[in-house]
This record gives sequence, C-alpha cells and structure tokens, in this order.
Amino acid sequence: MIGTIVNTATILAGSLVGSVFRKGMKESSQTVLMQAMGLAAAALGINGIASYMPESQYPVLFIVSLAVGGLIGQQLDLEQRFKEAVARFSKGNLAEGLSTAILLFCVGTMSILGPIESALRGNHTYLFTNAILDGVTSIVLASTFGMGIMISAVVLFCWQGALYLAASALAGFITPELLTETSIIGGVLIFCSGLSILGVGNIKTMNLLPALLVPVIFIAVRSAL
Repeated sequence: MIGTIVNTATILAGSLVGSVFRKGMKESSQTVLMQAMGLAAAALGINGIASYMPESQYPVLFIVSLAVGGLIGQQLDLEQRFKEAVARFSKGNLAEGLSTAILLFCVGTMSILGPIESALRGNHTYLFTNAILDGVTSIVLASTFGMGIMISAVVLFCWQGALYLAASALAGFITPELLTETSIIGGVLIFCSGLSILGVGNIKTMNLLPALLVPVIFIAVRSAL
C-alpha cells in the first residue's frame, strides 16, 4: 500500500501548506480561490463524464443510479448528518470544503483504479500521479477552507485501503465495466460539488453518494443470472 501512503502524505502536507498561506490571505483572495476551486471541480467532473460515457454499455444506468441513490441518501439525510458531524469540530464552511475534498480525492478515477492496480499488478503509477494532483488540490482547498481539510486524508486512506483489500479478495469481480459505470457517476458527483461551491443551486451532493453502490449491485446481480 505504498502508493496509498504517499497519496495520504501529500494531502496532509498540502493541507498544512495551504492553511499557512491562508493566515496572510485577504478575504477577496479566498473568494477568488473558492471560485477557482468550484470551476476546477466542475471541469474535472465534466471531463470524467465525457471520458467514460462513450464506453458505457448501460447509458441509462447512471440516471437510475442517481435517482435511486439520491432517494436513499435523502431518506438517510447524509448531507445534514455530515454537516452536523463536521460542525462539532469546526465552524464556518468547512463541511462544504471537506465534502468537496472527499469527492475529489476519493471518487476520481485514479483513486479508484490506483489501489486496484497496486493490489493486482503491483503498479503504483496511478497512485503516485494522483498523489501529486491531490497535493496541489489540497493546498488550494486548505487555503480556502482551513486545516480541517486534513480530515480528508484519513478518509482517503480508509477508502483506498478498503479498495486495495477488496481488489485482492475479489479480483475477478472488479471489471472495466464496473469501473466505467462508477466513474461516470463519480464525474457527476464532482461536477455537482463544483456547482455547490459556486453557489449554483442547492445541490445536496452527499445525499447522492449511495448512487455509487447501484452499479455494483446491478452488475453483481447481472453476473449471477
């Protein structure tokens, strides 16, 4: 899991650097950075959707996944629970920044494919590349939302660690087909996160997270039939 450790370390380092810059930054500069982060997240989301949509064998699956996952997430009220949990440790808009960080760091293609490649082939290239991108992104996020962005590094470590262990145990089930479908939904979620930062609509992105499980269940059931 050397790739995951490096990825986690770069986020911690980037968050520390960004929080130091934030102390001497004007409010107008923080606003510009927040807007830049929102645009970047939206652009990354669109890129993910455009890259994987042509490869999808089930063009409607992501729509069904978002609808079903959204209903489940709304019923559980994941967004509000997440904000309340973050509010216990920090004031301000850290919840928004942290949810964005978690989506950017964990739902991206390289963060999903990287641990799998590392477990199955011993190839850490994706994770090392992802570490550089996440390090830069964490600097910008921490300079906008504060040192609390470091929490996302813990989430990333648990996420990639779980994928690494799952890939080792379920090598035959994690197919390119499944990665394609989850990457499309991941792109939509990251795009929604970007819109939320920009203040375009009141999208409860965290409530849509269960949508990532729908393709897993669908493909598992389809393979069993």
